[in-house]
Amino acid sequence: MRTIFRLSAVALAAFATAFTAAPVNAQGFGSGVAVHGPHAVIGERGGPTSPGAVYLYQRSGSAWEIMTTLVPEGAENGAGFGSSVAVSGNRILVGANGTAYVFEPGSGGWSQTGMLSAMTAEGLSFGGNVALQDDRALVSATAGRRFGPGGGADGEVHVFDRDENGNWNPAGTLSAAGATGFGSSMALRGDYAVVGAPMAEVGSARAAGSVYVFNRGEDGTWSQVGDALVAPDASQAAQFGAAVYPHVTDDGVTMFVAAPGAAGFAGAVYAFANDAGAWVPEALFLPPVTQVASGRRRGGGGFGSAIEVVGDELWIGSGSGFNQYSKSDSGWTLTGSVASEGSQVAFGSDFAVVGAPGKDYGMGSAFFLERDGDDWASVAEVYSEPSNYTAVIGDEVTCEDGMASEFECSEIDILSYVPVSQLGAARGVRTNDVWGWTDPQTGREYALVGMTDQASFMDITDANNPRYVGRLMMTEGARGSTWRDIKVYDNHAFIVSDGAGEHGMQIFDLTRLRDVGSEAVDFDMDAHYDGIASAHNIVINEETGFAYSVGSSGGGETCGGGLHMIDIRNPTEPAFAGCFADTSTGRQNTGYSHDAMCINYEGPDSDYDGKEICFGSNETAISIADVTDKDNAVAISTATYPRVGYAHQGWITDDHRFFYLGDELDEIQQAGGENPFPGTRTMIWDVSDLDDPVFVGEHFGVSTASDHNLYIIDGLMYQSNYNSGLRILDVSDPENPTEVAYFDTVPHAEGPSMGGSWSNYPYFESGTIIVTSGSEGLFLLKHRKEELVP
Repeated sequence: MRTIFRLSAVALAAFATAFTAAPVNAQGFGSGVAVHGPHAVIGERGGPTSPGAVYLYQRSGSAWEIMTTLVPEGAENGAGFGSSVAVSGNRILVGANGTAYVFEPGSGGWSQTGMLSAMTAEGLSFGGNVALQDDRALVSATAGRRFGPGGGADGEVHVFDRDENGNWNPAGTLSAAGATGFGSSMALRGDYAVVGAPMAEVGSARAAGSVYVFNRGEDGTWSQVGDALVAPDASQAAQFGAAVYPHVTDDGVTMFVAAPGAAGFAGAVYAFANDAGAWVPEALFLPPVTQVASGRRRGGGGFGSAIEVVGDELWIGSGSGFNQYSKSDSGWTLTGSVASEGSQVAFGSDFAVVGAPGKDYGMGSAFFLERDGDDWASVAEVYSEPSNYTAVIGDEVTCEDGMASEFECSEIDILSYVPVSQLGAARGVRTNDVWGWTDPQTGREYALVGMTDQASFMDITDANNPRYVGRLMMTEGARGSTWRDIKVYDNHAFIVSDGAGEHGMQIFDLTRLRDVGSEAVDFDMDAHYDGIASAHNIVINEETGFAYSVGSSGGGETCGGGLHMIDIRNPTEPAFAGCFADTSTGRQNTGYSHDAMCINYEGPDSDYDGKEICFGSNETAISIADVTDKDNAVAISTATYPRVGYAHQGWITDDHRFFYLGDELDEIQQAGGENPFPGTRTMIWDVSDLDDPVFVGEHFGVSTASDHNLYIIDGLMYQSNYNSGLRILDVSDPENPTEVAYFDTVPHAEGPSMGGSWSNYPYFESGTIIVTSGSEGLFLLKHRKEELVP
């Protein structure tokens, strides 16, 4: 049996913004793959509602089926077990958060026979990557998402040796000064270890990357061999060392190293030959021209995500398939390709298993390839179903002793809870924005749920038994996105999506929901507005019949990202009405508005009585504008505040006297600093004089979560605060809000983050409050509202 070495590659997502919580549905099936004889070994790191798992698959006729599932003893949810796997002989080594586990087969099946752990430097997480050869193991301790200059420790790799009694003992620690990301990839070949540090600086080039070789001496100590290996053309953000593969033959060693950010982010793989201890460049592999031209490689798309040598072939993964190369006296030649999603591969005698942990928005899957003569064909795809919290359907769950079902609460009961998978969503899809509609003819209430690639429609009239009635998929040619926003006018839904390509604004006649029978319907849109492409939000003033696309980008008339005004008085025949942008605001001084609220003003400032006024949340400030005359919209004033992170979204009180703003990034930016916020911060302005808004204070909440969307009605503010869920504040004393109720939709996480409750809608006459929470789903809640003291 040929020993298979699993060589970990660094996905670009590993360097994402700090503090982002792991979604429930991003389970990463295929995060590690290896082969044990005729069996495929597939890791799934799981999420906060599962510990992770490793599955052993075997062929059954023409299909691949699970033979057994490995889970460590006493595993807890969120353990990350299965993040990486390695196989040698009859052993499987599995990486997890803080620990690595050894499994071996016996008469009763596979069992856990070892557990590896180590003390690490501050800021490092042990167990992310593993390598195994015979009685020796490597386990990384990396800084994870905090890679980068000033972003965490350099990383370590811990060596373990197995003694004659079967015990795994610490046998050394590998490290290198300044090697940011050290341990993100690694390989073990006898007494040699190769370790990649893809975020290391090379000269003045940040994240250029480097690779280190270590040798075990006769006295058992490990030492670095020679200088760090770097790319001959070391460049900024190349991430050289994201994957490594030392290929050992009778003729010597060839070192293959991936650099996904090289060649203008097309990606590259370098080959070096060892000449008397020196590494000499031998070949440079770039993605084929067809792949570059198709746009697949733009933005660091994954060329070099996997490197494997099979017989006399070199395989290089590209995210959308594998390129095959053969070597001759004249050099390396591209001899073929295999189309298969995935970022890593392991080979058996006549099959290959490909891990695609990013598929289906992070749910992940694995593909099996089998030989067909000299070619390979994809024959099967395997995956797991999402894990999530238990649905609450049929009976109301009262908040008692601070809990309702699995969720912490105060003065809020669950009418029902619908997990994402029951909202008509495909694997990996998440919720985002939400709005509501009440049918004026039937009185039925509907939740309009924004999701990654669709809008889902739920009949919530019976709030204990909500019914999924259908969905409207994203515009043909658009792409799935984190952001989708929905508003309603004249019984029509208007839907936009940000970062979605040529999406435009979809228009859907909601009265069509009346005719849905027992089977849910996939609807087509009734009209489409292509004056914009992607847009972050859609704002509607129902009194005037005008919509305002904000954060428009990528095509059409963007209006600098400010107010793109649309006449929707005839809902299915929308017409462009003009632009407004206050260029003294926004990060790029274009007047970009992330969100806005447009009203017919009835406040104390008589100068604007009856005017149509828009309050923009414009990244760096709030912007107040008179948009009554669409051909001549006028900036009234702007206002800023201390320690701006990102002015995100706000709402005005019913009497139009006070404006409340949430800053999405301030809690994240201040966390860990010398003067962090004591809780979620909300800014308050007295806008009695629209020409001179007065900043009157800050409210700090009970939790430290990042805030998102807030809405106000009848003296109460309903605030979706990501990891702390829905918070309800009494704002009858406008300058001194007081929290009166909460419902935490995210039991597994807390603190500043962008995972959890996205938005809410508190305007149904029934009193039902609908709340979306990204990976968790849709909550229907009831506030035990007490009469407010005037």
